[in-house]
Amino acid sequence: MLLFNVTPVIEVEGLSRTYGERTALAGVSFAVRPGEVFGLLGPNGGGKTTLFRVLATLLPPSQGSARVFGMDVVRDADAIRRRIGVVFQEPALDRHLTVAENLRHQGHLYGLSGRGLRARMEEALSRLGLWERRDDLVSRLSGGLRRRADLARGALHGPDLLLLDEASTGLDPAARRDFREGLHRLREQDGVTILLTTHLMDEAEGCDRVAILDGGRLVALDSPEALRRSVGGEVIRVQAEAPGRFQQEVRERFGLEAQVIDGAVRVTCEDGQGVMLGLLRAFGEQIASITLSRPTLEDVFIAKTGHRFQEARES
Repeated sequence: MLLFNVTPVIEVEGLSRTYGERTALAGVSFAVRPGEVFGLLGPNGGGKTTLFRVLATLLPPSQGSARVFGMDVVRDADAIRRRIGVVFQEPALDRHLTVAENLRHQGHLYGLSGRGLRARMEEALSRLGLWERRDDLVSRLSGGLRRRADLARGALHGPDLLLLDEASTGLDPAARRDFREGLHRLREQDGVTILLTTHLMDEAEGCDRVAILDGGRLVALDSPEALRRSVGGEVIRVQAEAPGRFQQEVRERFGLEAQVIDGAVRVTCEDGQGVMLGLLRAFGEQIASITLSRPTLEDVFIAKTGHRFQEARES
């Protein structure tokens, strides 16, 4: 169990960002604790990358404030950059150079050289299982290994905070798992605080806490377990001939709140098995299929926004 200090690494208060008439962030507030793996979960266009760019000192807020290590992201940008590492959605590695050459150039940017730089490179690559591949061209690495090399680049100078923007997008499940393990090793061994943006539910599940964004607004914030508990009970999904009519009949006969999401009727209740059997007895002829499950982060998103995660991404 993590023991967190009192002073946050990141403090965001009433943060808004607009692009002309479009609002990308609207009054977002949260804090990230030292040593935490903190996830920003949301669909494309939800505001994650804009928030990431503000925290990385690449974009000023329109309103509100953001502080990293107690320093303002606008006034103290240079000082913040010395203490953070950044891994972008698109790898920042030169594919025509070897892994070692990429890290050597990165080290030079931070004033590292000689034996000190080599020691940092060996430490970063060994921790991520890449020391034996240091002389390989980046272009010859698999997607998972390339991502690990990019993570080693971002952590080379020993940052106190690592910011990652959709860093595991495009990786297969096994490569994503390896990448997550590398992140947690950085946290456990070096005490690095990690903030990542993601639209992947399984990646968000591996975070200590998750902030869910939709349409530029913060709609939920807590540990994955607590967020799932907040939905309550179990979730029943019913495919029926007439979803709207079925939804109304469930409300009238069982007194349960039901939603029509993506053509299916969704019911959250405490006694899932009992309610499911009751629905089958009462409306068996109308039901094409029925499933029962425990709440997921997708269910949390639906409960907070009234629409599915995929629908938000498509819109």
